[in-house]
Amino acid sequence: MPKFFYQAVKLDGETVAGEIEAADEDTLRRQLQREGVILIEARTSKTLRLTLGRQRRLTPKEINILTRELATLLEAGMTLDRSLHILLDLSSAEQLVRVLTAVQQQVRGGATFSRALEAQDGQFPRLYINMIKAGEAGGALDQVLNRLADYLERVAELRQTVTSALVYPLILLVVAALSVILLLVFVVPQFTVLFDDMGAALPLPTQIVVAAGELFRNYWWALLCGIALAAVLIEHSLQRPAVRMYVDRRVLTVPLLGDLLWKLETARLCHTLATLLTNGLPLLTALTLAREVVSNHHLAILLREVGDDLKHGRGLAEPLVRVQALPELALQMIRVGEESGSLDAMLTKIATIYDRETRTSVQRLLTLLEPILIVGLGVIVAGIIMSILMAILGANELVF
Repeated sequence: MPKFFYQAVKLDGETVAGEIEAADEDTLRRQLQREGVILIEARTSKTLRLTLGRQRRLTPKEINILTRELATLLEAGMTLDRSLHILLDLSSAEQLVRVLTAVQQQVRGGATFSRALEAQDGQFPRLYINMIKAGEAGGALDQVLNRLADYLERVAELRQTVTSALVYPLILLVVAALSVILLLVFVVPQFTVLFDDMGAALPLPTQIVVAAGELFRNYWWALLCGIALAAVLIEHSLQRPAVRMYVDRRVLTVPLLGDLLWKLETARLCHTLATLLTNGLPLLTALTLAREVVSNHHLAILLREVGDDLKHGRGLAEPLVRVQALPELALQMIRVGEESGSLDAMLTKIATIYDRETRTSVQRLLTLLEPILIVGLGVIVAGIIMSILMAILGANELVF
């Protein structure tokens, strides 16, 4: 008798999962129904092992589109079940269809929308689910979904701005590295034969260039293995909290780069916090959730200290000023927003300001980085050429 791995929902909306023996899926469904449980999905253990490797997480773009379309359907007066059914008909991505099917089945089984999303093995962020819960509690799910979609679009736009700005320097860096490697591997060896025939002692710069060429040509595999090993070791080291904390704290002190990262984290935090507060979440809960979007561990620890102060009723502005977790302008604006009772609106303004500041900082960094890369490539190529010319001129002097 095969074993089935199943997911089901109780009449009170609680989701359950487990493994049980049954003759077939129909037998399993009837057995669970007798226990007051509604079957959602069932797979044999073998099928589960084969399919788990193919499952993937929903992309931020898919979640954003899903959120916007669902908000539109709910605003049009459709029920949640009908909206999910329409989205299933419109969706073509296999993973999205699988997730929507599971969500719809759980909603039909009596679960709330947030509980159904929470049961999807981490497909939806905790922040997303908590905002849905707030919308359900206030009876304004469509409005919350619209705010969520706006928030996700702003975050995606900010991420795209930074990513797009870094494409050209990355291409330039790759081209520079390939140019130097081609020179060392294919051009320098042609002159090495000439130098051997002359029998003259090579100057030290020429010896270094020739040795580098031989290293790339004969031991490229060792270099690749070394780079891969170094990447693994660095990643492993960054998993240690103490190391990650030290690196994140030091990177904020790097000129230009640290300022850019600080503004980026400020914009991301304020966007998230403003959206959560607008949806009616308490300040402490909103800060706890918003802290999860901060990727810098040093700033996250500072925000945790702020949360501890909030528990004792000390407000938001004073603890933020004490730990200096945000830039001065943001701190002053938060203080004004808190005193005027419009903290969510003020956080939105801060996020807008630092979105713009982030773009400006990216452009400033690129303006400095591009000539550095170009000049650096020129210096390296010129050094290689000069080292070869030194050897040739030295050999000519010996001949004459």
